[in-house]
Amino acid sequence: MSGGGDTARLVGKQVAAALVALLLSSFVVFSALYVAPGNTLKFLSGGRALSPQAVREISRQYRLDEPFLARYWHWLGDAVQGNFGNSLVSKVPVTSLLGPRIGTTALLMVMAGVMTIAGGILVGVFAGLSGPRARAVTHNLSTLAMSMPSFVVASLLVSVFAVGLGWFPVFGDGSGLPDQIYHLFLPAIALSLGGGAYVGRVASVSIEQAAGSEYVETARARGFPQSAIVRRHVLRNALIPITTVAGITFAGLIATSVVVETAFGVEGLGALLVQSVLTKDFAVVQAISLILVTSFLVVNLAVDLLYARLDPRLRGARAG
Repeated sequence: MSGGGDTARLVGKQVAAALVALLLSSFVVFSALYVAPGNTLKFLSGGRALSPQAVREISRQYRLDEPFLARYWHWLGDAVQGNFGNSLVSKVPVTSLLGPRIGTTALLMVMAGVMTIAGGILVGVFAGLSGPRARAVTHNLSTLAMSMPSFVVASLLVSVFAVGLGWFPVFGDGSGLPDQIYHLFLPAIALSLGGGAYVGRVASVSIEQAAGSEYVETARARGFPQSAIVRRHVLRNALIPITTVAGITFAGLIATSVVVETAFGVEGLGALLVQSVLTKDFAVVQAISLILVTSFLVVNLAVDLLYARLDPRLRGARAG
């Protein structure tokens, strides 16, 4: 089979696996409402006393008089079309609550992702190509950064740079792209610090191993410039484990964003998820959970495909 056929077959299998995982995840998200202790109708109403008309309306909206699988199938069909029903608290469509917040969370994720991957690789290159003393200092600092929870980092950043120095705003997400970037700068640092340190640690080890390999020593013996050796041999061969770790770390930022958004008062999906859980607005919780799971699976799918692209040996093996 040709290389193009192997690649197409690999992509097809990876996409199919991601769709199956998404289907199973959506079933878990939907089922969580019905496996919770207590009466489903009472849970949907938040424990409030309901009039007979309200009971009929909730039963109609959530199809409580239909079999469970039929309810799930209808909910999934509506979700695929972007219809998550109405909020139980605000009585407005869930999509109208999510719309203004998706852009904020997406921008925060992009900023944190760039800081995590670019910053981690830069730190890793510096540590991997430096001497033992500089490498030890970098590793110790990376370990310290990885050991600090994101909410602790958020509190320190707010105390020092927002309250103490007044360089950044304490809360909010701004209006307009430049102002949003300014408001989200500290949250992005808090979100990316631990992940960036982890990427840097792995990159440092990978680059150090690649720099001491036989083919690099052969290239040096042949008189190739150091910059060419680093670019063509060291970084290229160290890129595979770095890519894997960077992708997994970026996917993990999706879950951590809930804590950071709440700490900085950012009006994103994470903050809305926490608020909806506290108010038992389950329609919103279901919608945000499905969006976060989908984002996580998309990132992991992209990492798998990129990994296979970087290492051609995996294309034939996985396709077979």
